[in-house]
Amino acid sequence: MLNHGLQGIDFARHQRWLDRAAGREVLFAVFDQAGTALWGSKNTGADAIGLILAEKNNEVAGAQRLQESGVDKAALYQSLNLPGQGLLGTVVILAERFDPAHAPMEIDQLAEALNDIADSIVDECRYQNDMDGMAEVLGENYEELHLVYAVDQHVKNHVGENKDIFQSLLQSTAEHLNVDVVAYVQPGEDVCIYATALSKEIHNLDLVLVEMRGDLFRFIQASRETMVLNAADDPRRAYIFTDMSYKVLASPVVTSDNKVDSLIVLLNHAHKPDFSNSDRKLADVLANQVASLSKTYALINSMKEFNDQLASTLIEAVEAKDPYTRGHSERVHYLSMEIGRAMALDDLEDLHWGALLHDVGKIGIPDAVLCKPSRLTQDEYTFIMVHPERSYEILRHVKHLQHAVLGARHHQEMYDGSGYPMGLKGERIPLHARIIAVADTYDSITSSRAYRAGRSHEVAMHEIERVSGKQLDPVIIEIFKKIVAVEPEWLQRFNIKREKV
Repeated sequence: MLNHGLQGIDFARHQRWLDRAAGREVLFAVFDQAGTALWGSKNTGADAIGLILAEKNNEVAGAQRLQESGVDKAALYQSLNLPGQGLLGTVVILAERFDPAHAPMEIDQLAEALNDIADSIVDECRYQNDMDGMAEVLGENYEELHLVYAVDQHVKNHVGENKDIFQSLLQSTAEHLNVDVVAYVQPGEDVCIYATALSKEIHNLDLVLVEMRGDLFRFIQASRETMVLNAADDPRRAYIFTDMSYKVLASPVVTSDNKVDSLIVLLNHAHKPDFSNSDRKLADVLANQVASLSKTYALINSMKEFNDQLASTLIEAVEAKDPYTRGHSERVHYLSMEIGRAMALDDLEDLHWGALLHDVGKIGIPDAVLCKPSRLTQDEYTFIMVHPERSYEILRHVKHLQHAVLGARHHQEMYDGSGYPMGLKGERIPLHARIIAVADTYDSITSSRAYRAGRSHEVAMHEIERVSGKQLDPVIIEIFKKIVAVEPEWLQRFNIKREKV
């Protein structure tokens, strides 16, 4: 993991910065903990130095001179220390010799430059670790979000069809989690509804279902806790699923009067991976939602609220950095979904997540740039330009966001091909990205920023029409114009300024 962090760094950029700072070409090298060269300008021949530094294996505070026998170049070195992880490697400046007349000043200048480079590299590693950590958490949270979203959709599609909604929901869960059997068991009502996504046939499925309604249910009812049976030699198998090697995850469904009257059971063949803590959380989520569903069909509203709250948590880390953008993601999401519905798109889930998480890549942008109270310089704007690609880097690790990520990655592309990050043109830009771009542009114009107040709806629409076919898709603009022509209520809810005509 540590080498991965260093190998992801653009050392050529640091080389160029060092050359400019020194006013000449500087021999610059980077080594990992083992002394292996990760970067060396002009074939410095610094392998011997790398091995010496690896043997030292110490964490140096500030640039140091290296004076060792067998080293034919003068050298300054600085260790790369990441808090919480220790030594990542070492950066080195090499010279045939330092000019005796100017050595103290030259060494001080190069040492200062080397310290700055080391700090910059460590910061980049820290950002990469933060993004990797966010991607991991996002992956776990997305599984819960996706399952909750599926429950919401099934309720909407099967209101009034109690058995059908359970059957459809279980089938969706089996396929989504790649589980051989998912069952809802309620022995008191003689109910056993199940769905399968079999990796191979279960010949004794009837006996398995009987076991679920018998000893397994009584065990969970008594313990009131989720149970996981992975190991073949688990002592509980003497009482539950005797002579059956299946892996089992069972979660209690607790009623409003605090009784366990049913179970959600996930079952896999022995050759499949063990049920994990993440699977356990998902089973608990499903059991909780089934409990709510069995009590009332008001689940639609509660699920929507749950979705919104959980999604808001994911973007809070971004919008908390800049008070002027608070609510931006939710507004862009709302407008994007309005456009998607007006276009009668069949599946809105990818648009839903792509729009909501389109700015998650801003988590790595320095606060000084993101919250600057005046217009950005060109150099500062380059930080902003990388956020779609950073959004992609975070979201692409989540399997079920692989299609949604296109909207987030390409929402800054321009219809005439002059946008970023890839300069896509026209319909080569993913449809969801073109939708998000219109919503994002509208909200950016009508919302206040640190350096200006939000502008009116009329100004925003005039500007959107002005860039039609250049920055934005003209077809989607026409659809958006029809949406706003009927004076939708969100114009007031979002406190958008109006001008008298």
